[in-house]
Amino acid sequence: MSPLIPLAAGIAALVAGVLVLRSYGPSFRVGRLLASTPEVTVAEARGLADGRPRYVRVQGRIDAEDEFEDDAHRPLVFRRTRLQLKRDRDWFSFEDRRERVAFEVRDGLDGIVVDDAALDAGLVVVPRESVGTAADVADRVPAGTSPTTPVRLRVDQVSSVEHAIVLGVPQLDEHGEPRLSAGLGRPLVLTTLEPDEAMRVLTGGRVGRVKVAVVCLVGGLGLVLVALVLAIAGALS
Repeated sequence: MSPLIPLAAGIAALVAGVLVLRSYGPSFRVGRLLASTPEVTVAEARGLADGRPRYVRVQGRIDAEDEFEDDAHRPLVFRRTRLQLKRDRDWFSFEDRRERVAFEVRDGLDGIVVDDAALDAGLVVVPRESVGTAADVADRVPAGTSPTTPVRLRVDQVSSVEHAIVLGVPQLDEHGEPRLSAGLGRPLVLTTLEPDEAMRVLTGGRVGRVKVAVVCLVGGLGLVLVALVLAIAGALS
């Protein structure tokens, strides 16, 4: 058999696997960063703030001087409330409101400020959701929206009683204090979940697509290896 056949099939499978993973949008990149970013202590992260920029991961409890409460009287440091319209299989925000106070992640006596203004797609928490139709919020949806269009209220929030994993670049703020923020072309990531649970939230429960991607990637690599073996065997014969 010509090695070109398994090589072409392997490359096609690899491309298909990558395309399936990229269909998750920014969530794919956040998940990859959660799985691969090296971890340092909070004290080490503070020490990196005035040196060569590095993208690192820290863990600790959330702490803040000022907090605000949700409806259940939980003390919050960050809340993002979005109204979204469903188009095809995706949701698009038409209202996006954020409430936030300054907070840090602490490990023992050491703490480092989190740049809450930089939190966006990298915030991974269990969302609170309510789904209805555009008719329920007719005075708020964009003009021309069909009354039957699905509308979702999504709330993502961070409490000061939780522990968090934070990924970012330690740097000095305008006052010379260390903080974690986005940098080096990578987002600020914060999750209050264990890594496995965070991955489930990032995939939106669509684990079938992940399995398809894994099969494509593993199968593609196997076919490429077969092609290499056939090429070597042909060269030696």
